[in-house]
Parts: sequence; C-alpha cells; structure tokens
Amino acid sequence: MDIAEAIREMEAQVGRISPVQKFLLGTDGSVTQILESITGKKVVIRTLVQEIVPADRTAAGNLSIAEGDPVNFRIVEIKTEGSGEVLIYAVSHTPVNRLSPEFRDDLLRADIPIGKIIKQHHIEARREILNARVLPATEEAGRLFSICKNEPLLARQYQIIHGGKPLIFIEEQFPYNRFLDTRRVIVDTPSRLHVSLIDMHGGSGRVDGGIGITLDEPGILIEAELSPVLAVHGCDPATQQRIVQVATSVLKDLGLGGSVAITVRKSFPSHIGLGSGSQIALAVAKAIAELHDRHMPARELARLVGRGGTSGIGTAAFDNGGFIIDGGHRFGAGGEKADFRPSSASRGVSPAPVIVRHEFPQDWKILLAVPDLPAGANGSHEADIFRTRCPVPLDEVRALSHEVLMRMLPGLVERDLDLFGSAINTVQSLGFKKVELSLQPPVVHGLLSTLRNAGAAGAGMSSFGPAVFALGDTNVPDLERAARSFMQEHACGGTTLITMARNRGAAVRIV
Repeated sequence: MDIAEAIREMEAQVGRISPVQKFLLGTDGSVTQILESITGKKVVIRTLVQEIVPADRTAAGNLSIAEGDPVNFRIVEIKTEGSGEVLIYAVSHTPVNRLSPEFRDDLLRADIPIGKIIKQHHIEARREILNARVLPATEEAGRLFSICKNEPLLARQYQIIHGGKPLIFIEEQFPYNRFLDTRRVIVDTPSRLHVSLIDMHGGSGRVDGGIGITLDEPGILIEAELSPVLAVHGCDPATQQRIVQVATSVLKDLGLGGSVAITVRKSFPSHIGLGSGSQIALAVAKAIAELHDRHMPARELARLVGRGGTSGIGTAAFDNGGFIIDGGHRFGAGGEKADFRPSSASRGVSPAPVIVRHEFPQDWKILLAVPDLPAGANGSHEADIFRTRCPVPLDEVRALSHEVLMRMLPGLVERDLDLFGSAINTVQSLGFKKVELSLQPPVVHGLLSTLRNAGAAGAGMSSFGPAVFALGDTNVPDLERAARSFMQEHACGGTTLITMARNRGAAVRIV
C-alpha cells in the first residue's frame, strides 16, 4: 500500500498527524525499540490474552492458511516500564504450524516482544504494511489508554513475512492525541434531560428553578489547541458559527492573545431538548481557559458564555452530573430577574444554585425518542413564549413542588422506579411543562401515551422537545420498539437511543 497516501486520507479525517505518528504508522522496524527511542524509557509488554484458537475466515485470509488451522491469538499492551502508560495496543495472529518449537515456546512465554523473538532466532523477515486508518475509541479502548470514548485512534495492520509466507499478522492502535508535538485540551461533555422548570409564577420572590437528569449519551467531544487563527472543524455550519462566536467572546473577555483551533469529534443536534447549546459553549470555554492555564469553575464559565440565566441544569450537568434540582433566581424589585425570560435572553444572570444533587440509579435505563419534527422553541420565539405564557397559575406551581418533594425525590432516594416515574408523568401536566407540551404537535403527545402504554415507569418531554424520554429497567428494548413503530406509523421518522444517567460531569484532559 501507499502509506503516504493513507496518511493523507487519515489527516483529512482527524487533522494534522505528527512526524512521530507518521513514523509509527509507516515503520517496518521493531516497534518496541522505536518506542524506547521516542520516549527515552524502557518499554515492556503486558499480555492480556494468549491462546491457540482455530483460524476464522478473516484470520485465514490474512495468513494464507486454511480456515480452522491453529493460530496463536495474542493481545498485548506495549507500555512504559516506570509509569505504566499504555503506548500501543496490539493484536496478533500467528499460524502455529509455521513456527519452530523454539520460536513457539518463546512466543507462548507471553511478555516478550515479537521483534525480539525474531532477532533471537535469527529469522530473516520483513514487514509488509496492509493498511492504516482511523477508528473511534471503544469504551474498552478508552479505559485502556485513559482517554474518552470516541476519541480517534490511529491504527495499522501489517504482516511479518518469512520465507515468502505470512509468519504473523498484527494490528496496532494508539490514540491520535499521543505522540503529538502540540499541546491540546480534550473536553468530553454529557447531555441532559430538562424535566421541568419549577416556579414560573414568581410570587414567592424567586423564579425559575429546574429539575434535570444528566445523560451519558449523547455527548459532545471537542479538542482544542493554540493556533495563529481561529479555526473550527468537524461540525455543521450552524455549530461552527456558534463555536466561533463563543470562542471569540471568551478570548476577548479573558484578554487572551492569539487564537485557537477547535475540532468537534462528536456532537448531537441542537434545539431538540437535550442541551447541546450549553454543553458546546461550556466545553469551548473550558478548553480555551485550560489551554491558557486558567482553571475556571463551571459557574464562572457559564456566566462568561451567557448560559444558565434561567435553568442551572446544563451548568450543573457539566460540573457534576447526576440528578439535579436548582433553586432558581431572586425575582422582582432588587432581584436578579424582574421578568420571565429563557436562558438565551438572560445573559449576565448567574447560573442558579444547585440545591439537590443525587446519584441516579445506574440500573434505571433511559430511552430517548426524537421524532423528526421542527426544532423546539428557541431564540425570539422562545422568549415570546416566556413573555406571553407566564406567570403560570400558583396552584400548579405548588402542586408541582409537592410532587417533586414528596414523590419524585423519595422515589429517587429509595430507588423506587415506579414512584419516581409516576412523579415524572404527573409533572408533565403542571406549570410551565404543561405550557411546553401544549405547544407540541399531536405526534409528541401520542408518543408519550404509547410509551406509557408500553410499560414505561414514566415518560416526559425534555425542555421544549421534541425529544421524549421514558424510564424503565429490563423492558426498555420493548419501549424502544414501541417508539420506533409509532414514529414509523405516523410517517414522521425519528431516532431512538437507549442510554443511562451519568453521575459525573464533563471530563477534561490535557495532552
């Protein structure tokens, strides 16, 4: 293969690949010796799996052997001896019948580099690179390399040829954000369900207040590095424009020279009710601050980018995750707010204080169903709704507060899914959530009814929708099938995702 062309294609996917990374992808020499030269440290092998197995069709093709022939299957970490940092993850297949007894014995001793075994046995061999590509990190790879899920991995496959035949087939992987020659900040954010605002009456002298659940998926993953000019890659034009606006504002407000390049590795659509605007803004602000060694808390970042002026759920999800209730803002003469406004129209108002933060049960599964409908209320339309539909009746605010205090929270603390879900159902018909649902097309109401009839412990709409969520345990796959069937029958289309709560906030790494 043409490794230079393969690397150019990889750069088109992930951005610039450093000279060291190119060398690791293209080398035909001993990888362990090269790593010792790069790191200046002793490199060791740790074997995770070693077993003799029958070759499947893929392995047989890679090794030019018959399907079912015995192969030694080995998975290893190549890492530094002192710190234990995993540098490369490698999987190999070796046809047992092509090995001398001595070579086989050394191979089965496990923690010996293959290159060293070849050298010790004076075997004349060459490496033939088959391909090089970019892969998203799985959860397992994330744990192995201490990186975030979906961060890009650089991978290559090659054969070690001896006597004109493949002696070993190897695949190696390492994170894109390793062996770089620039400093980068990586931010991995959650999403959130906004169950309801609590008090849009204001008669108590406080307003807003929010109830939310932090979600593990979908999420946003961005990388940022210093750059002579502001550049944004890896996203649609609308998201790109939003990031440019946030980055420009943050750089100016913090008095930072120079600029940044930001790459979006993972995102989810805006204005569907899952809080992408807040998470992107906070992630960009956090990345820029960390690049300049400014360690700012989430509340300060939110104020900087104009988020959290009505609901504090997005900021709290970014900060700590879990189930969250915020206490709203002082309202009226001398208060933080004197009228009813969404967060997008409340710039300068501090994020609401978190008054409850609790771990959400990991065995409670959450189904997201997002019908293919126009975006939820945003911008001037959202502001008009707050202005014209508030204040909501005080008796509904009181009923909602009682529902949260005496049913939703006890259900959560006692891990009573049915009680918690029942409270979620009741909240949908009270206060500002009732207003939000009244503005939805019949499909959303029908989807909620379908999910409840299918056995959901509770179902609701997040924020202004159109994202709908349902709570369950072992029956969530049935709920997903019901949601898909309903959306198909009503010819609206849509997407579904089974996820769970995330009891931690955004992950930030500096590499």
